[in-house]
Amino acid sequence: MAKGDGKVIAQNKKAHHDYFIEETYEAGIVLQGTEIKSIRAGKVNLKDSYAKIENGEVFLHQMHISPYEQGNRFNHDPLRTRKLLLRRKEINKLIGLTKEQGYSLVPLKIYLKNGFAKITLALAKGKKKYDKREELKKREAKRDIERAFKERQYM
Repeated sequence: MAKGDGKVIAQNKKAHHDYFIEETYEAGIVLQGTEIKSIRAGKVNLKDSYAKIENGEVFLHQMHISPYEQGNRFNHDPLRTRKLLLRRKEINKLIGLTKEQGYSLVPLKIYLKNGFAKITLALAKGKKKYDKREELKKREAKRDIERAFKERQYM
């Protein structure tokens, strides 16, 4: 299982709202040219990105890395498909699990670890609309309880 030890660059906050997170994996990213400089500058968006297994390899789709300002002709396509580096054993496990209905590979966060860009990939199951509503109700009730306790402490 993966833990984010390095400096977090970007997070996919909506993923926890839209999915039940089952397992997480740490993966490396194959980058081109000036992409790492843009990542270090924090110009990454994971909002609509997802991972897919194709031909026994894992690829990340729709992750937006803005072009590097000083990169001139060596810049890259911001939305290009990027290969993720995982162990063969993990990929085989993910192939089996993603064939089950409802499971997806969702990126949670991208961070720097020992100078390399890493991504936390989650095996997730999509939430239904009523699940999201229940979660919002629980969060709101918890907030109300905390507010009531805080008011009592000051009295």
